Order: sequence, then structure tokens, then C-alpha cells
Amino acid sequence: MCRRRSRVDAVEPAAPAEHVAKTEVIWCASNRRQHQLPQVAVRVGTDHVTPTTSVRDLGIYVDCDVSMRTLVSRTVSSCFAVLRQLRSIRRSVSPAVLQSLVVSLVLSRLNYGNATLAGLPGNQLDRLKSVINYYYRVLRAIC
Repeated sequence: MCRRRSRVDAVEPAAPAEHVAKTEVIWCASNRRQHQLPQVAVRVGTDHVTPTTSVRDLGIYVDCDVSMRTLVSRTVSSCFAVLRQLRSIRRSVSPAVLQSLVVSLVLSRLNYGNATLAGLPGNQLDRLKSVINYYYRVLRAIC
């Protein structure tokens, strides 16, 4: 009795288009050196990616001058948006539920990646503190 061997051809998978679409390139330099950086597209596989001023990795935004301005701006913006939405429902839920929502939706955003914020200038930290101050004003209004 003869057995026939089946042959499996190894095919190298192509890079999915969504991975290339999510690829970002950043050149890091001080503000004084930003103008010296090349603005040409970088080749990634068969595609070309244009350098940007900030990139996101695991939800943390890094600016080309490593100032973390984009991260602070987006964090403050998203936290205030959630707080405005919660303010509109504060009379419909109990204070305990509202506090739980604020902790889970706002304070978790502030705490995520906070180790990357070490050494930030005071004006950037003040913007983050303003979210916490607003949070306390909302809670004080319902208690």
C-alpha cells in the first residue's frame, strides 16, 4: 500500500493594510532643531509614511519635542467631556453611582500612563489638576 504525502506550501503572509495605515513615524528633536529634520516620507514595506509631530503608542501620545503637550491636551479634553456628560445625569443617579462613574471614567484616564508625566512643567500639571478640581466641584454639588 502506498501513502501519498501531502505537501504544504509555506506562503509568507502579506502585511495587512490596516497595520501600515496605523504606522506613524516621528523625528524627535528640540524646538530649536525641528526645522532641520527631514520632512520626506519614510518607506515602510512598500508604503511611504509621512513623519508627524506626535505619535500614539498604547494610548500615550509623544510629541516630537517630548513635551507631552498632546497627551495632556487630549487627556484633559476627554476628561472634561466625560465630566460634562456626567453632570447632565447627576440628578438621575445616586451620589455613590456618580462617584463610581467618575472614578472609573475620569480618574482612570488621569492615572493611565502618569509615569510618563514625571518632570512636566507646572503649567501642564495645572491643566491636569483642573480636571481633578472640577471633579470635586461636581461631587460637592451633589453631596
